[in-house]
Amino acid sequence: MKLKLIVALVILAASPALALASPRCTNEPKSKWLPENAMKAKIEAMGYKVKTFEITGNCYEIYGKDRNGDRAEVYFNPVSGEIVQKGE
Repeated sequence: MKLKLIVALVILAASPALALASPRCTNEPKSKWLPENAMKAKIEAMGYKVKTFEITGNCYEIYGKDRNGDRAEVYFNPVSGEIVQKGE
Protein backbone atom coordinates (compact mmCIF):
# COMPACT_ATOMS: atom_id res chain seq x y z
CA MET A 1 0.00 0.00 0.00
CA LYS A 2 2.74 2.47 0.94
CA LEU A 3 4.69 1.57 -2.20
CA LYS A 4 1.70 2.40 -4.42
CA LEU A 5 1.29 5.73 -2.64
CA ILE A 6 4.98 6.56 -3.10
CA VAL A 7 4.87 5.63 -6.78
CA ALA A 8 1.74 7.76 -7.29
CA LEU A 9 3.38 10.74 -5.57
CA VAL A 10 6.53 10.41 -7.71
CA ILE A 11 4.43 10.34 -10.88
CA LEU A 12 2.47 13.41 -9.79
CA ALA A 13 5.67 15.25 -8.90
CA ALA A 14 7.20 14.46 -12.30
CA SER A 15 4.11 15.46 -14.31
CA PRO A 16 4.79 19.23 -14.39
CA ALA A 17 8.34 18.59 -15.58
CA LEU A 18 7.03 16.42 -18.39
CA ALA A 19 4.54 19.10 -19.38
CA LEU A 20 7.35 21.66 -19.69
CA ALA A 21 9.43 19.52 -22.03
CA SER A 22 10.31 21.12 -25.34
CA PRO A 23 8.11 20.37 -28.33
CA ARG A 24 9.03 18.05 -31.20
CA CYS A 25 10.16 20.37 -33.99
CA THR A 26 11.64 18.00 -36.56
CA ASN A 27 12.81 14.47 -37.19
CA GLU A 28 15.35 15.60 -39.80
CA PRO A 29 19.08 15.15 -39.12
CA LYS A 30 21.09 18.22 -38.15
CA SER A 31 22.73 18.17 -41.58
CA LYS A 32 19.41 19.44 -43.00
CA TRP A 33 18.93 22.21 -40.43
CA LEU A 34 19.31 25.86 -41.42
CA PRO A 35 22.68 27.23 -40.26
CA GLU A 36 22.39 29.11 -36.96
CA ASN A 37 23.34 32.47 -38.52
CA ALA A 38 20.70 32.07 -41.25
CA MET A 39 18.10 31.11 -38.66
CA LYS A 40 18.97 34.07 -36.43
CA ALA A 41 18.58 36.42 -39.42
CA LYS A 42 15.21 34.86 -40.27
CA ILE A 43 14.02 35.21 -36.67
CA GLU A 44 15.07 38.87 -36.55
CA ALA A 45 13.27 39.45 -39.87
CA MET A 46 10.12 38.17 -38.12
CA GLY A 47 10.48 41.07 -35.67
CA TYR A 48 12.12 39.31 -32.72
CA LYS A 49 15.05 40.72 -30.78
CA VAL A 50 17.09 37.68 -29.80
CA LYS A 51 18.72 37.73 -26.38
CA THR A 52 19.49 33.99 -26.18
CA PHE A 53 19.59 31.52 -29.06
CA GLU A 54 20.04 27.82 -28.34
CA ILE A 55 19.34 24.30 -29.51
CA THR A 56 16.77 22.62 -27.29
CA GLY A 57 16.10 19.01 -28.18
CA ASN A 58 15.35 19.07 -31.89
CA CYS A 59 14.38 22.77 -31.99
CA TYR A 60 15.98 26.15 -32.24
CA GLU A 61 14.78 28.16 -29.24
CA ILE A 62 15.06 31.85 -28.49
CA TYR A 63 14.49 34.06 -25.49
CA GLY A 64 14.08 37.71 -26.25
CA LYS A 65 11.45 40.28 -27.20
CA ASP A 66 8.75 40.22 -29.85
CA ARG A 67 7.97 43.14 -32.17
CA ASN A 68 5.80 44.69 -29.42
CA GLY A 69 8.64 44.58 -26.90
CA ASP A 70 7.03 41.78 -24.88
CA ARG A 71 9.10 38.90 -23.55
CA ALA A 72 9.17 35.93 -25.88
CA GLU A 73 10.20 32.31 -25.65
CA VAL A 74 9.78 30.71 -29.06
CA TYR A 75 10.59 27.28 -30.50
CA PHE A 76 11.34 27.05 -34.22
CA ASN A 77 11.50 24.17 -36.66
CA PRO A 78 15.22 24.23 -37.55
CA VAL A 79 14.59 22.97 -41.10
CA SER A 80 11.75 25.24 -42.23
CA GLY A 81 12.22 28.09 -39.76
CA GLU A 82 8.53 28.01 -38.86
CA ILE A 83 7.31 28.74 -35.33
CA VAL A 84 6.36 25.53 -33.53
CA GLN A 85 5.44 26.93 -30.11
CA LYS A 86 5.39 30.26 -28.32
CA GLY A 87 5.71 30.65 -24.57
CA GLU A 88 5.86 33.59 -22.22
